[in-house]
Amino acid sequence: MTAAKKKTATATAGANGPKGSAPEAGSPVNRHNFEESMAELERLVTHMEQGELSLEEMLENFERGMALSKACRQAIDEAEQRVRILMEKEGDQAIEPFREHLSNTARPDEELP
Repeated sequence: MTAAKKKTATATAGANGPKGSAPEAGSPVNRHNFEESMAELERLVTHMEQGELSLEEMLENFERGMALSKACRQAIDEAEQRVRILMEKEGDQAIEPFREHLSNTARPDEELP
């Protein structure tokens, strides 16, 4: 393995420690490791922004980043659905998206929390 490929493999596999602490490069993202996936995504972006990768390495990192992003978005969507289900069970039907709620309730002279 060349030094550049080894560097890329380290960046994409994560720097959190031994195997299993973060998803391996190319492996699907498990919803149970959302935080590790987000951290890996941040490392990938930082590594890519440094501009020291070959085109092939950049594409590999980009592809992994897109997979991580999609899986993280799916995990967020699933969490939102679970919250909706729990709220409905409690009889609270007035569920609004958080960001819209903040922008609709704040007065112009009032700071958002």
